[in-house]
Amino acid sequence: MPSNVFLWLSEQRYLFNFIKSNSLARTMASRFVAGETIETAIQAAQILNTDGTKVSLDSLGESVASRDETAAACDEIVRILNAISDTGVDGNVSLKLTQLGLDIDRALCIDNMHQILTRAKELDTFVRIDMEGSAHTERTLDVFAELHGAYGNLTGVVIQSYLHRSKSDIENLISRGARVRLVKGAYAEPPELAFQKMKEIRASYVVLMKLLLDGGTYPGIATHDERLIQQAVEYVGKNDIPPERFEFQMLYGVRRDLQKKLRRQGFNVRIYIPFGCNWYPYMMRRLAERSTNVAFMVGSVFKEMLSRN
Repeated sequence: MPSNVFLWLSEQRYLFNFIKSNSLARTMASRFVAGETIETAIQAAQILNTDGTKVSLDSLGESVASRDETAAACDEIVRILNAISDTGVDGNVSLKLTQLGLDIDRALCIDNMHQILTRAKELDTFVRIDMEGSAHTERTLDVFAELHGAYGNLTGVVIQSYLHRSKSDIENLISRGARVRLVKGAYAEPPELAFQKMKEIRASYVVLMKLLLDGGTYPGIATHDERLIQQAVEYVGKNDIPPERFEFQMLYGVRRDLQKKLRRQGFNVRIYIPFGCNWYPYMMRRLAERSTNVAFMVGSVFKEMLSRN
């Protein structure tokens, strides 16, 4: 099934309402989404922490439509920060600016972020601003620049390797000393804005990865692509870049074998733990990233189901 079909499905609310009560769908989601509450996310984080794996908690949601919804999202993120502090979890927080009103009013979004980052500063907890579709790229970086000026590396941002503009953005962020998470990119973008072929996306990723490993401030190398991970491992080895200078990042429930392998090799690994009621759009976007994810996700669920019998 083409990736753009999954992206379209991610936007169909009526389908979400239909499958939310489907036991098979919920079983599949439970492998890749840590429940619907902060408590279940914290439990998942504590399990991952047992072998030194760090986490980032991500309350699923984006593109809110009202000020009340942004206030609720802001309160939820502050509760996550408090939960991390109260439980001693080795983790931080990931969020999207559209959760906090970027599409409603920039000033509202900034005010919400000030509330979050003020609490994060009190608790000494890092907050990552995720990147969304290209319609939000410039605005996200603009807001990030303002917040980074006020809070420094208490906050960081994400850059997507498939966008043509990303090399310039990376160079700018390195010059600021900002913390960057590098991903391939999961949104459907036109050829004039983004590379379309995986070979080109990977090539761009490698260029940006090397820039970050050479001059970045504790970058997050976020990928499940073994070829890219191996290139990173070889690059840091050849250039005497110590493991404490960066970390690998992966998604909850995806390539758990690879996560453990990297930890055994002495690398820092952080797992993004998504949770919340809005798991359906998240799942569809993950399936859209690679067609092989469909068989992988379904196969993983059935194997675990069979092992219980």
